[in-house]
Amino acid sequence: MASSVPELYGRIAGRFGELIHDCPQDRWEDPSPCPGWTARDVAAHVVSNHRRAVAGLDGSDYSAPGRGEDLARAWGAASGEVGAALRDPGKARALLGEEFGSLPFEEFVRRMACADTLIHGWDLARATGQDEALDPEAVAVATGILLPEDEDIRMPRAFGAKVPSARGADAQTRLLNFLGREV
Repeated sequence: MASSVPELYGRIAGRFGELIHDCPQDRWEDPSPCPGWTARDVAAHVVSNHRRAVAGLDGSDYSAPGRGEDLARAWGAASGEVGAALRDPGKARALLGEEFGSLPFEEFVRRMACADTLIHGWDLARATGQDEALDPEAVAVATGILLPEDEDIRMPRAFGAKVPSARGADAQTRLLNFLGREV
């Protein structure tokens, strides 16, 4: 049975939080699989997207984490706000503007969690030498979201060219290869 958005988000966000908390302090400046980004850049990007999602509910301003900002604290606050909004039926169903694809908040978070937080969780794990395993249900959801958008996601600062998958590759490897990650 498929998980609800709050359940799925909770697992993905929980795992991303673990990766931030468990990141060796000397690895934050290590390069990530995202060209030109360090592990810190990846984490800051995901925190920023969470802040942006919450700001979309009321039109408030948001900012990316500053260079000296505690990423674990920033992540805890941002993911906590998203989780709280998902548990509020009015906020979960609130329609976000065109900038967010005119989607209800809950659907935007499902897409953001699977197409951004999940994938960048792998990037952060790879950059910092942590466990790279992804939630299998989230991989299936991300595949369903991203495969139909193949041509639309091939642009600078998004996803790179596909990498061929080996015969018999598992679902996680096929998704990551589809998104341009060498596994």
